[in-house]
Amino acid sequence: MTETYSIGTVAERLGLTIDTLRYYERAGIVPPAHRDSGGRRRYGSNDLHLLEVLLHLRDTGMPLSTIAEFTRLVQSDPEGVPERLQLLRAHRAIITEQIARLNRSLAVVESKISDYSARSSLREKRA
Repeated sequence: MTETYSIGTVAERLGLTIDTLRYYERAGIVPPAHRDSGGRRRYGSNDLHLLEVLLHLRDTGMPLSTIAEFTRLVQSDPEGVPERLQLLRAHRAIITEQIARLNRSLAVVESKISDYSARSSLREKRA
C-alpha cells in the first residue's frame, strides 16, 4: 500500500495554508483529492508531484486560470498531452523573457553597485 498524506501535511510541505489548498481544489486549480472512509482528503506521492509542478507554474507567473486548464488536461491523460506540451512551451517562452529582463536589470544594478563602491572608496581616501 502506498503512503498517503493528510491535507495538513501536504500544506505544510508545500508552504501553503490548508485554506489555500482547499480553495485551489474548489477553483479547479488542483485536482480533487482522494478521500478516505471518513471523508478526509488524502494525497499520494503522485498528487504531491503534480501539486509541486502546479506551484512552480504559479510561481513563474502562470495565471491561475491557465493552471486550472493545465490541471484539466492532466486529468484527461493521455489525450491532453499535446495541449499540455503546447501550454508549457508557451509558458517557457514567457519565463525565458522574464529571465532575460531580470538579467538586464541585474546588470544595471551591478553597474550602479560598482560605481557607488568606487565613489565610496575615493571618498574614504580623501577623508
